[in-house]
Amino acid sequence: MNGADTAFVLISAALVMLMTPGLAFFYGGMVRVKSALNMLMMSFVSLGIVSVLWVLYGYSLAFGPDVGGVVGSLDLAGLRGISAGTLTGEDGIPVLAFVLFQMMFAVLTPALMSGALADRVKFGAWAVFLALWVTAVYFPVAHWVWADGGWLHELEVVDFAGGTAVHINAGAGALAAVLVVGRRLGFPAEPMRPHSLPLVVLGAALLWFGWFGFNAGSALAADGSAATMALNTQIATGAAVCGWLVHERLRHGACTTLGAASGAVAGLVAITPAGADVSPLGALLTGLVAGLVCAWAVGRKVALGFDDSLDVVGVHLVGGLVGTLLVGFLAVDGVGGLEQFGKQALGAFSVLAFSFVVSWLLAQLVHRTIGFRAEAEDERAGVDRAYHAETAYDFGAVGSSARPRTSVARPVSRIAAVPPGTDGAKVDVSAEV
Repeated sequence: MNGADTAFVLISAALVMLMTPGLAFFYGGMVRVKSALNMLMMSFVSLGIVSVLWVLYGYSLAFGPDVGGVVGSLDLAGLRGISAGTLTGEDGIPVLAFVLFQMMFAVLTPALMSGALADRVKFGAWAVFLALWVTAVYFPVAHWVWADGGWLHELEVVDFAGGTAVHINAGAGALAAVLVVGRRLGFPAEPMRPHSLPLVVLGAALLWFGWFGFNAGSALAADGSAATMALNTQIATGAAVCGWLVHERLRHGACTTLGAASGAVAGLVAITPAGADVSPLGALLTGLVAGLVCAWAVGRKVALGFDDSLDVVGVHLVGGLVGTLLVGFLAVDGVGGLEQFGKQALGAFSVLAFSFVVSWLLAQLVHRTIGFRAEAEDERAGVDRAYHAETAYDFGAVGSSARPRTSVARPVSRIAAVPPGTDGAKVDVSAEV
């Protein structure tokens, strides 16, 4: 066992785990206050459901012995035959460390989709859809991309850390689910602004921090590939922030906090598949293009007629496509070229099509059986109270312990008592009330 590499992978797994609550904060701050807790829970519950399914059969379907290049067998169900001494290679890391690391990828991926459905779905229905989706979509696609025998892996499609298996996969699935569930009540006429931009920035910062484990940890060794990936992750993310803000400034005349946070995530998404195979300048260009293109794509959803609440399609699907396809142009050391671009395009659009079709079928199944969409009155009042019997903020307690400034009871009428010097005229103080 290589102790240094094992420690590196375990720390990286912990960093990737932090990304899911970071995503919860990022999404939770972007929704209206009446749905904040529900948004947190839609991400957080993935830690519970997917962790259980991963051990029962998910790891086996994703990384078990290949069956036709499409999925793994159930030979490793329940982690059968894997012990603390089972290593990934002659001088490698424990397989259990790899199981843990890949589990966190499986947890995060369906949580990414939750932002597209904010404000309007039943929590129980979301939990069922999540379990079905990772089983029928994520586990097979992870096998295609990363497992020995997987057809995209054998085709040598470059996806170092999840541009196809994670981001294109989740983005296409989110689009399909949105088309089944429909728009939020009042969209697009009613303003639906983020209730807490500081929470959004906190979430983006946690995602940025955790993404070093997500990307560099995928090297599975503390080596030059990990160092290249870590550096390129930072460069691309910074460039994407700049690109998104430039687009906002030219189009809207202002550089927003929400734009900076969204640009950071777009850059992180785009560098994920390519970071170990491009130069630092290639990473800079990848991030800059991702920031500009994703900012443009987010602005198209109203014109296209679908309600992707928190821009999962514009950031993750589009950002994943940008990063995956740019490998063909920017990869160094003989990896890039037109032939590689063709492979990248085949991999990207195959995952997109498979995820969209199967996700649409699963969403229809949930919608037509237990009902995916929240009741209209629950959506109007807020899904926090409807499905969690809680609210994010206890506004009723504000000022309850403060001592009154005067012992004179305030008038309950909207028309105040006659003040001196008004010649008996009543004064409307409704604005003060």
